[in-house]
Amino acid sequence: MSQLVCIAFKDLSTADRVLNELRAIETDYVLDLEDAVIVVRDLDGKVHLKQCVDVFGGATTHGVSLGVLWGGLMGLLFMNPLAGLIGSLAGGAGAGAVTTVASEFGLLSDYGIPDNFIKELGSTIKQGTSAIFLLIRNIDEDKVLARISQHEGTILKTSLSKEHEEKLRAALAHEHKQKIAKA
Repeated sequence: MSQLVCIAFKDLSTADRVLNELRAIETDYVLDLEDAVIVVRDLDGKVHLKQCVDVFGGATTHGVSLGVLWGGLMGLLFMNPLAGLIGSLAGGAGAGAVTTVASEFGLLSDYGIPDNFIKELGSTIKQGTSAIFLLIRNIDEDKVLARISQHEGTILKTSLSKEHEEKLRAALAHEHKQKIAKA
């Protein structure tokens, strides 16, 4: 079962930096994100969402590629490969258009973490700050906490156990404590 973690940061850019670091270690199979959203509350108080995970996971590109392959094969079968190719490209373009229209009307917007939840919780952060919302499928906790401990943050909400939430809270406060100790 996926775990939800929402962390607020004291400036506009830290959430982006944290996500970039998590993406870097995701390729090492240390972390598997189902969904990730950055929330920025600008100086005017307006909340902006940045959806960070491809909803279709490349399915549209894959569908067009398969369409070209099958269209070409069907065209060869009926002795007109050009017609098959053109038909498959038209079908791929049509599927892309349907996907775009569905996204515009919000039909695909609540994959992963619900947008309403993100907007509601995101509106509680201070102006000029950011937050990251993560839906995590799988995690190597020690390696991820070591990366996150470089940033000071405040937990907004999690679905973690109390023990794991405390480890995260300690990691987010760790670097800040070290800075105070060095000063």
